[in-house]
Amino acid sequence: MRAAVRVARTLGVGLAVTALTSTLGAAPAVAVTPPTVDSRALVRSAPVAPTEKTEQRTLCAAPRVAGGRDLSIPSAAQRMMNLPEAWRFSRGAGQKVAVIDTGVTPHPRLGRVQAGGDYVSNGNGLSDCDAHGTLVAGIIAARPSSADAFAGVAPAADILSIRQSSGAYAAKDQRRRGEPDPTVGAGYGSVRTLASAVVRAVDLGSTVINISEVACSTSAGRLNDRALGAAVKYAFDRDVVVVVAAGNLSQGSSCGEQNPTPAAADTTGWNSVRTIASPAWFTPYVLTVGSVDAGTGAPSPFSLHGPWLGVAAPGTDIVSLDSRRGSSGLVDAQQGDQGPVPILGTSFATPYVSGTVALVRARYPKLSAAEVIERVTRSAHAPGTGRDGVIGHGVIDPVAALTGDLAAEQPDATKSKAIAAPTPQSPPDTTARTVAVVGVGVSILVIAAVLGIAMPHRRVKRLDPDDF
Repeated sequence: MRAAVRVARTLGVGLAVTALTSTLGAAPAVAVTPPTVDSRALVRSAPVAPTEKTEQRTLCAAPRVAGGRDLSIPSAAQRMMNLPEAWRFSRGAGQKVAVIDTGVTPHPRLGRVQAGGDYVSNGNGLSDCDAHGTLVAGIIAARPSSADAFAGVAPAADILSIRQSSGAYAAKDQRRRGEPDPTVGAGYGSVRTLASAVVRAVDLGSTVINISEVACSTSAGRLNDRALGAAVKYAFDRDVVVVVAAGNLSQGSSCGEQNPTPAAADTTGWNSVRTIASPAWFTPYVLTVGSVDAGTGAPSPFSLHGPWLGVAAPGTDIVSLDSRRGSSGLVDAQQGDQGPVPILGTSFATPYVSGTVALVRARYPKLSAAEVIERVTRSAHAPGTGRDGVIGHGVIDPVAALTGDLAAEQPDATKSKAIAAPTPQSPPDTTARTVAVVGVGVSILVIAAVLGIAMPHRRVKRLDPDDF
């Protein structure tokens, strides 16, 4: 029963770490200013281990083998990215992408997977009990196979796995600290250990860091994420591109309230913020990723908005690698107590961007982290109305990011002009991107209508503010 409860509550959409705020109810909206990063908050000497004794409280997740679909046909998410054309220019060779997540189980379709450490238990990072980190790693760097049409965005890249959170684990002394009954699968992981994991990923030579984790708070709440802000700036200053998830709406959690469309007078969007997402809000030191529907290109209703949004990528119709040790298969759903639960969320849109960043870094090795981010954002497909809080600069285009000539014009913060990709030998289906451009305005109205519906959410972590 414990495992069933955990699956039903935590394995639907993506990975989130929610923070307790000073009040239990929804806080009124107040003006929010961009966070100030204090480099003095950086922690360099934290041990690579949990901050307290932990224990596994539930069974590991049970991903569903993708046997009910024709694997010889690329998924909608794969088709949107047009990867075969992108591989004419780069496959991500020489790039090390750190996956700070629930661990990565080695898989025959992954190349080199380096053990980066474990902040959840006494492992080395190469164990994924949650079937999340392995999915992320597969989207980034899975090798192609003649047996199916799936492959990661940057199949020549290496993976560095750091286990930083898990829904199956909890602190042993959780009851004594007044926490709710831990058997419901609240999970383990904090903003403090996330900051330590970022620093470790940089020190181990990563060129790209993928963080499909989010800590949410109301604008009046308290995240106490100074160390995390300092950590992502530490990475940026050392030429590492940090790609992070925007976060998923989850009713009843600190990620439960959507940020509304800013008023006309709110030109920056910060005065309209009601839910803060960290590390997503630490722009420009991170590239924050929202989700669009892979089939239609419309913004996903579960994707959290905000003035920190950088770009968007497909977060639905996800196929990736099986996390069960010894398996060579693919999965397309998680097994819940009511049946299969589709894999979707900003957690899985994020690795599409991380893989694209790896492609760009391999093709343009002299570009700085800031220049790589600029190339990805300026080559994205957008409505032409400028960056917004729903899809940022637009939906990424790996081919355009690899081939577009950006030198001829200076970036304009008020406009997002799409760069046409070169015509491939077999023209890709651009319907999804076209609909994304047309459907942004309509989708905002749709989103407002569906926010009252409880969205499945992969994890609800209730953490004491002291853990941050």
